[in-house]
Amino acid sequence: MSRIVVALGGNALGNNPEEQRKILKKTVISLVNLIKDGNEVILTHGNGPQVGQISLAMEYSHSKINTSNMPFAECGSMSQGYIGYQLQQTLERELKRQGIKKDCVTVITQVLVDANDKAFKNPTKPIGLFYEKEKAMQIAKEKKQVFVSDAERGYRRVVPSPKPIDIIEKKAIKLLIENGVIAIACGGGGIPVIKKRQELLGIDAVIDKDKTAALLAKELKADILLILTAVSKVYLNFNKKNQQEIDQMTTLEAKKYIKNNEFAKGSMLPKIEACLDFLTDNKKIAIITSIENLKDFQKKNIGTKIIKGEKENE
Repeated sequence: MSRIVVALGGNALGNNPEEQRKILKKTVISLVNLIKDGNEVILTHGNGPQVGQISLAMEYSHSKINTSNMPFAECGSMSQGYIGYQLQQTLERELKRQGIKKDCVTVITQVLVDANDKAFKNPTKPIGLFYEKEKAMQIAKEKKQVFVSDAERGYRRVVPSPKPIDIIEKKAIKLLIENGVIAIACGGGGIPVIKKRQELLGIDAVIDKDKTAALLAKELKADILLILTAVSKVYLNFNKKNQQEIDQMTTLEAKKYIKNNEFAKGSMLPKIEACLDFLTDNKKIAIITSIENLKDFQKKNIGTKIIKGEKENE
């Protein structure tokens, strides 16, 4: 039996609740297979598209019909709630169908960040919808928001992405797992909070969910960090004629590839960095693969496996 923290990408969850339900029906079958094999599974998920849409809807409602202005941290908590609810409900249905008696619960999770993190001066995390350049620049001017070109698909708003320091509800999450409950936690990287005069305050930011997943995996002493994304494996020279898939790499090799700019900053790089954060000893394994590959998890060659380099133990 292994304790596995599974990180689901926000873009892999669909662009609306109806689409998300359809995708989750397929995803949870593979997740339940992990559970059926005797593994302890803790789920995390992204929320980039979802929190952006919620924030946009709240801003529109505030400007048009004068509803209360909703802070971004509260929008993050809403996204945790609705994604967690759908994931929890779909998972429970599949567990019941397969005759597995397990409870599942969503934990609205706060994650502590440093108020002086340099990320606040350099917003990089894309959220929400894609816009044509002209429309994006108009919104940026009107609302004093920052937009950047995102993977040649259009322009998206970016917000700060500070480093996660601590998971506020970690003791409660651990207690749930130790009592056989499947926990869905740290959705969207967690609700970013700072500490001010010993009080927690929510802030406008999105923490990278893979980095929070790595922190959660370390806090829970997980055996495996499993990051699910759009590709089946990590590649060198991605999308080029000499593209090369990686079956396994050490942390030393991963650092070398990062130094050579092999991984894109907005997509694969934070996933690799999260794996490096997690891999503290030889007993740990990090795997990056697609949701589709999850059904073959027991096969040794699925995805890209990352292990600690031997020289780093010296």
